[in-house]
Amino acid sequence: MNQQQTWSQRFESALHPAIARFNASIGFDIELIEYDITGSIAHAKMLGHTGIVTPAEAAQLVTGLEQIRQEYRQGKFTPGIDAEDVHFAVERRLTEIVGDVGKKLHTARSRNDQVGTDIRLYLRDQIHQIRQAIREFQSVLLDLAETNIQTLIPGYTHLQRAQPVSLAHHLMAYFHMAQRDWERLGDVYQRVNVSPLGSGALAGTTFPIDRYYTAELLQFDKIYANSMDAVSDRDFAIEFLASASIIMVHLSRLSEEVILWSSQEFSFVKLKDSCATGSSIMPQKKNPDVPELVRGKTGRVCGHLQALLVLMKGLPLAYNKDLQEDKEAIFDTVRTVKACLEAMTILLGQGLEFSTPRLSAAVAEDFSNATDVADYLAARGVPFREAYNLVGKVVRTCIDAGKLLKDLSLQEWKALHPAFEQDIYQAIAPQQVVAARNSYGGTGFEQVSQAITAARQLLSAE
Repeated sequence: MNQQQTWSQRFESALHPAIARFNASIGFDIELIEYDITGSIAHAKMLGHTGIVTPAEAAQLVTGLEQIRQEYRQGKFTPGIDAEDVHFAVERRLTEIVGDVGKKLHTARSRNDQVGTDIRLYLRDQIHQIRQAIREFQSVLLDLAETNIQTLIPGYTHLQRAQPVSLAHHLMAYFHMAQRDWERLGDVYQRVNVSPLGSGALAGTTFPIDRYYTAELLQFDKIYANSMDAVSDRDFAIEFLASASIIMVHLSRLSEEVILWSSQEFSFVKLKDSCATGSSIMPQKKNPDVPELVRGKTGRVCGHLQALLVLMKGLPLAYNKDLQEDKEAIFDTVRTVKACLEAMTILLGQGLEFSTPRLSAAVAEDFSNATDVADYLAARGVPFREAYNLVGKVVRTCIDAGKLLKDLSLQEWKALHPAFEQDIYQAIAPQQVVAARNSYGGTGFEQVSQAITAARQLLSAE
């Protein structure tokens, strides 16, 4: 890079080659090229609409920009480091195509409001795509839940067995997490879909522009009311990264469970060959690489959020070069979230199967039905706290004797409290334990079936 290129005659010499490389963003902001062209076309049309350029000149600008779009798609336009950034690369090529009229494109516009427009157009598209990926993930969760309503799995608190639950109920918890993710991105979209175009460098412009016209062409819902805020605002990007981080946290929690469930100690799921790898020296192993990678990439996305928060916290108004650093964080987050959603969707839909016999055995070999014994007594007039303490003693006695609650004889039950009858065995059977929890939002089979039906309706309503 040995020429001044973008700078005015204020500068007597070119940038040092190393500084030029350090300063350039073309290596990553080329991802915005089609959005830059789309925004520039709207700007060119506005210039013609307001008489800032002639209708013929505006038409030339639009035609030239569309040619650049086609050249890029065909691999014929590949700007290098000498272009510095995608915005100058497009403008320079436009001037080569249409001549001096191309130099009029930047009238009444700064790269500050230009890049702000580009990144919003990009994020709008990506939010739509990520929300669609979430819907596909939810659909697979629903399919898996629907086939496992009657399948039981130990429910945990503190990673200790607590109460048995329907496997479908467990999976539906992730459906609802994903639903919040989908809704949250919809909220973020409202702040993304605001046009900064026409704000100039920071103070607006002396030209008679029509910001509402470009906003309408670009399908923005509204425009920024303050030009300084418009070019320096990255709240929308922080919100997006925060939403993306929460998505990744949800995927990571599910990943951790799959990793545990696929271990020999749990053996709740079996990984299929299509979604697992082996060891380089231990031929017997099948590793849960997909959930491990998702779990690992979560830290990366959360790191991008932290980086942008720290970047923004010390910036005075208005635009600062620091903001160039937002793009790599946003681009990488988008790629990572989309890839992880796709991978987890494939894993759940095609890459694992639950070991029903092992799950059935798991819910029958512990004391996770102890609460139901306390509930049994409470339903027969025994104060719950008294019942709770009594059952605690029963559990301790059983552990000492190497028994489970189901192994106690009716005589032993009655010796503990006269309220116990033959139906205690049915009350503590795992299927009944789950079925009885029929409160709204509970794990009872009836409730779970209703929840799945409501979820299906939610997805089909769009």
